[in-house]
Amino acid sequence: MKFLVCLLMLVSNAAGLLDLSGKAFIFPQQTATAHVRLTPASVSNTGENAVTVCHRSFTDLRRDHSLFSLASPTKNNEFLVFMKWGVQEIQPHIHDIISGYGGLDYAPNKWHSMCTTWDSSSGLVQLWFNGQPLMKRYIAESPLTNSPVIVLGQEQDNHGGAFDANQSFVGMMTDVHMWNYVLSACEIQKYMNELIFTPGNMLNWAALEFQITGRVLIENKEMSCNVDQLCS
Repeated sequence: MKFLVCLLMLVSNAAGLLDLSGKAFIFPQQTATAHVRLTPASVSNTGENAVTVCHRSFTDLRRDHSLFSLASPTKNNEFLVFMKWGVQEIQPHIHDIISGYGGLDYAPNKWHSMCTTWDSSSGLVQLWFNGQPLMKRYIAESPLTNSPVIVLGQEQDNHGGAFDANQSFVGMMTDVHMWNYVLSACEIQKYMNELIFTPGNMLNWAALEFQITGRVLIENKEMSCNVDQLCS
């Protein structure tokens, strides 16, 4: 009986591979512990030469917070998407090098769709925000280091930990996808408009392997009902 209880606890801690279509992770409070660790479906032994990461988020935070954190054994911010509140910039980090995008309508209590692309052959990074492509900028040319740890809800200050509650994400996050190539403009627009698009080959929201630590909930991302639902 004791063995069975332990086995059930292990199963409950490892969410495994799930289809999260129509669902969202809810991060309901500021902590230095609550997070979701994502397991990519494939990782190159020599590191990734290109990356696209897309996600949608909803928050009312008025401070710094992490939107996507990938750390390697040698660089904490190997691939990070971070909202730097003080300067009102969304900042992609590649190999700890920062490129800031300001002047965006990052309004509270609204869904925002973001895609970040980077290609080591050119060294160019680009942010797409709510369907709008922003400037391509040079940031870094060398491939991403292998052995990544990918975290939602926290910003890693070492490989898989050292979280700071003041940089934690509080809100909702959904539709997280990651590709090991630069997604075409057409595919990104399809993602932004919630049309049929090619799902991520590294992270796919419809077949996601992950593990939750702390108070993170999974709920429907739909936040309103239509007239037909009201009348039924």
